[in-house]
Amino acid sequence: MIYDKQYYLDIFKVTEAQLDELIFTALGAGGTYADLFFENSVYADLMLRDGAVASGGFHQDYGVGIRTLQGEKTGYAYSESTAPEAMKAAAVSASAIGSGAVKIPGSIASDDGYVPRIYKGRPNPAADRYPVVRNWAEESPQDLAKVLYSVEEKLRAAEPQRILKVIAMLTWQSSDILMYNSHQELKYETRPMGTLAVTAIMSDGKNIVNSHSSKSFRAGSEMLSDSLVQDLCNHLLHGLDDKFKAGRPKGGKMPVVMGAGASGILLHEAMGHAFEADFIRKGQSVFNGMLGKKICSEDITIVDDGTIKGNRGALNFDDEGVPAQRTVMVENGVLTSFLHDRISAKALDVQPTGNGRRESFRFAPIPRMRATYMESGREKASDIIASVKKGIYVDEFSNGQVKIGEGDFTFYVKSGYLIEDGHLTAPIKDINIIGNGPRALGQIRAVGCDSVVDDSAWTCGKEQSAPVSCGIPTVLVDGLTVGGE
Repeated sequence: MIYDKQYYLDIFKVTEAQLDELIFTALGAGGTYADLFFENSVYADLMLRDGAVASGGFHQDYGVGIRTLQGEKTGYAYSESTAPEAMKAAAVSASAIGSGAVKIPGSIASDDGYVPRIYKGRPNPAADRYPVVRNWAEESPQDLAKVLYSVEEKLRAAEPQRILKVIAMLTWQSSDILMYNSHQELKYETRPMGTLAVTAIMSDGKNIVNSHSSKSFRAGSEMLSDSLVQDLCNHLLHGLDDKFKAGRPKGGKMPVVMGAGASGILLHEAMGHAFEADFIRKGQSVFNGMLGKKICSEDITIVDDGTIKGNRGALNFDDEGVPAQRTVMVENGVLTSFLHDRISAKALDVQPTGNGRRESFRFAPIPRMRATYMESGREKASDIIASVKKGIYVDEFSNGQVKIGEGDFTFYVKSGYLIEDGHLTAPIKDINIIGNGPRALGQIRAVGCDSVVDDSAWTCGKEQSAPVSCGIPTVLVDGLTVGGE
């Protein structure tokens, strides 16, 4: 089963002839390229708090963004209506802005009362990376609420004395997308997303621990399996005794072992952004002029991948209609590629890599990561830990800050352990890790054979919000600054 082209034309109340007319209008002031991005997104959420699912929401976002490129200039305007006169006005505005002829606000909405339809029950037309077995829109809120109740029941059954409160949220969305450009490329699909996130507040009578876990996939409601709920609960309760005993270690410069999986957020933030080609094009990245050069150990290969089936960062094609691909940024220590949208690719005379992404039709696309991870190396995690005389092991980060141009970062560590004489000893918490991304990349001394792409609900906030994922094997980084006591 496949959505056909007419399905999407009907959603947005347009014809193929109108698409061509809009492109013609958008190029009217002399632009060299123009594109249209139609979006019909439905969002819904349910929240469990204090033992009851007592709140929820539903929202629909609908409209079209129109972009014109003329040399280095970009004109962008959008309309929250697809009435012909509203779309034409947006196209005229984009054309004028792109030509530099006049400054016009980028938001043009129509009050014609048109309400877009919500389509249900059909699979998307490019179901290779995110097929939907059960459509979210066809699930009753009562059935979805049962999943939230089951999370609390499992947690309280496992820890009846120490659980104080459970807060669980289920969110889903479905986005119908139609794109057309002046190259006469027509793309369309429906993008699903489901997220289950839980926070458990627990006490042992002396200390309080907040534990958070989430799972997020481009999938339909079939993702809500018993095994997913159990995995999420297991993660929330893993190492709970140690979390109650955890303390702040002494700070200083020391080796840091990063656990496989979620530690990849440091790779994303401290290093990945510097590979995005808008920073390269503007001369703002520490990796400017480094293409083709060795930047780290030959044991390191770093990938940005839009092709992982069902992954939160997966795409069949990006928000410019460019097919998603697996882009190797660093191969055996050598910088081999940056992450390009159409603009940066043209400026640097290369092919786009499928990384042009946007938050919604209200935003123009920019180079963004998808699923960014380091591939497995050759070392066992246990051997890496055993090689450290004195240092720390960390496996959960939050609240990171990065200066993208310089690569300087600081990350708050939620949990980890001291390493003493090659063994994990005292549990630790409430520390910061401080360093420089490119320098830390060069300081990686061992790469584990256990790379994991984490399935948590990661969201990147570079100017716009975008769903992403990240991953890393166990790695040893020499000489990071640990901010402890």
